[in-house]
Amino acid sequence: MAAPYYQEIAHQQVLVEDSSVFSIQWSTFPAALAAGLTPQQLLDRYLAFVRSCTFSIIRPCRTAVGVDFRLLDSSASLISLSAPVIEDKALVLRICGGLLVQPRQCDRGELRFSVETAGNGVKVALQLSDYCPLLLGSPSPSFIRRWLYRLTQAAIHRLVTIRFLKLLYWELTGTRSPVRVINAAVRDGRST
Repeated sequence: MAAPYYQEIAHQQVLVEDSSVFSIQWSTFPAALAAGLTPQQLLDRYLAFVRSCTFSIIRPCRTAVGVDFRLLDSSASLISLSAPVIEDKALVLRICGGLLVQPRQCDRGELRFSVETAGNGVKVALQLSDYCPLLLGSPSPSFIRRWLYRLTQAAIHRLVTIRFLKLLYWELTGTRSPVRVINAAVRDGRST
């Protein structure tokens, strides 16, 4: 009997030196199945997935200036992102505000969707960088704030992105392979 094939999802989530968050998750898909996948399709699927997996509690809404992640039917945005732009073959949305962002840090951070050829496959990646969560409070957050962030936003973000890559793989391959999450080391920082 052949050993089962595992879908590997690489993951790293850290606080970098300035206490901003860097988080990346990626998986390599068979080239024949993911060859037509684009970063725009990845974004569209991700937004639909966030709404679905949160039972519409979090509602990504496209606006005239970008995308807002809203709570239920409210007009208040948890995280606001600028309109997507193509940068280095990736689709990038810059963080520009929201209730979950430190008020003085609303003009930094980004969410990046990329699809690129990697060896015999296609690497599909989601990356959040330079994000300054309100829960951390400042560039020098206390142990309690780091712990609270780790148990809430960091855990939810990790769970959502890993499940998204798992579901995307199932949709493209038509099979439910076991998943192996592996820790990656892309940037230096304190693990969240």
